[in-house]
Amino acid sequence: MAEKKAKSSKATKKPKTAPPRKKAKPKAKAKGKAKAKAQAKGVTGLDKSVEQFRESLEQSVTLSRDRLQEVVDDAVRRGRMQRSDAEKMLSDLIRKGRRQTDSLLKELERLVRQARRGVGGHTEPVRKQATQAARSARKKLG
Repeated sequence: MAEKKAKSSKATKKPKTAPPRKKAKPKAKAKGKAKAKAQAKGVTGLDKSVEQFRESLEQSVTLSRDRLQEVVDDAVRRGRMQRSDAEKMLSDLIRKGRRQTDSLLKELERLVRQARRGVGGHTEPVRKQATQAARSARKKLG
């Protein structure tokens, strides 16, 4: 009877087929299309940089030095780690955090400079026109 069940279950199974493969698109075209879409939506290099900066901030964690010190002191009190290891770990974390902060600040300063250049380019013609209008008004008034 067991043989009969084994035979009947094999007969009802459908053969497995592999799903159809998708053709890989060349990366150059994909990048070009993404760039064209971004330009169509009005996304500039500045917008892209700001988005990257925002992502960097979202992945960062900010902890105060005092809070880190409390946690490390607690671990030492409980005997979970040696004082020398705790101090070394804390100094490494602080050093890496400072490096990361400096990097983010440099990126932010670069974005601000880029934004100022962009705004300056748009306001310069208006500023020139206003200056010329003021000069001509002064000349008329004497």
